[in-house]
Amino acid sequence: MSKVAIFEQRAPDTIAAESPLHYSLHRHAVSAHKEGASVVMAERAFLGHLIVRGTADVLRAAVKEVVGIALPETACGLNVDGEKSIQWLSPDEWLVILPPGEEFATEKALRVALGEATYAIVNVSGGQTVLALSGPSAHEVLMKSTPCDVHPHAFPVGRGVSTVFAKTTVLLRRPDAEHWELVIRRSFADYLYRWLLDAGEEYGITTKHAENEDNNNE
Repeated sequence: MSKVAIFEQRAPDTIAAESPLHYSLHRHAVSAHKEGASVVMAERAFLGHLIVRGTADVLRAAVKEVVGIALPETACGLNVDGEKSIQWLSPDEWLVILPPGEEFATEKALRVALGEATYAIVNVSGGQTVLALSGPSAHEVLMKSTPCDVHPHAFPVGRGVSTVFAKTTVLLRRPDAEHWELVIRRSFADYLYRWLLDAGEEYGITTKHAENEDNNNE
C-alpha cells in the first residue's frame, strides 16, 4: 500500500454533487404518478464503484473480510447484499459497488488486507452510474434494446453480463426478481436515458430521481 498513491475523490458535503443524469432527470423527467405506467426507471446515483483485478485465490479472503460479500467465481456471476454487490467481469476482474461514500475506505482496507499480493484496484465511481428498471413491462423494454437473451431461463437472478445496448455497451444485471440494473458510462448516460424513455413510451414509463425525486413530478 505504501507504494500506491490513493486519494478521496468524493467532494466534501459543502459542494453540491450532480449525478451523471442530474440534467436529464430534471429536464426530461416523467411524472412518478403517471397513470397506467408499467415501467419505472430510477438512477442509483453516487454509489462507489471499484474495479478489482487479481486471481480469485489472491482476492477471495480479503474481499470477503472487507466487503462482506463472497467473490463470484463463476462466469457472469453477481452477488448482492443490500446496496453492496460484486459482479464477475472476467476471470481476473470484478466490479464492486458500494453505498455512497464507502469506496475510499474500502479501497484502503482492501490494500491493507492484500498486502504485497499482486492485484489492482481502480476507483471508477465518477465515470459510471446505475440505472434501475422495474415494473411489469421492464422485460419488454430490454428486449427492444439489446440482443442479449433476457428470458428468465437464460438470465436468472444473480447474473450480470457486458452486452450491446442500443448503440453502446452496458453491464446488464439482475439483482433480484423485480429489478434490472444497467451500469453505464457517464458519457453515455443521457443517450441511454433518452433511449429508454422512447423504448418505454408505449408501455407507459415513469422516472425517479435519487437526488430529489419530488423535482421529477410534473
